[in-house]
Amino acid sequence: QVQLVESGGGLVQPGGSLRLSCAASGRLFRTNAMAWYRQAPGKERELVATITTGGSTKYADSVKGRFTISRDNAKNTVYLQMNSLKPEDTAVYYCNADVFILATKSYLEVWGQGTLVTLSS
Repeated sequence: QVQLVESGGGLVQPGGSLRLSCAASGRLFRTNAMAWYRQAPGKERELVATITTGGSTKYADSVKGRFTISRDNAKNTVYLQMNSLKPEDTAVYYCNADVFILATKSYLEVWGQGTLVTLSS
């Protein structure tokens, strides 16, 4: 099985920055597109940013210019650099990956357990 483990969440003041990391682990797999989602209290989960293996990125309008998604393919890790954070960025942030399992030649969508980002002054 393939697992995603997020880290880097925490409490930050408005205007501050955080960097989230998500590492994929397992045996005989390859990660394809990776993404970050978030779910604020009382709201549905929403897409924040995506990145392909080649490095092409897309962002939600609400985070464009403030958040940057990147990845290290050698480490099977995706990052989310969050700057100029706002109170409305408070949410649980989830990592997502499309994974190719070499042993079975099948694709799998994998989710991390989530990491909480809280904006508070």
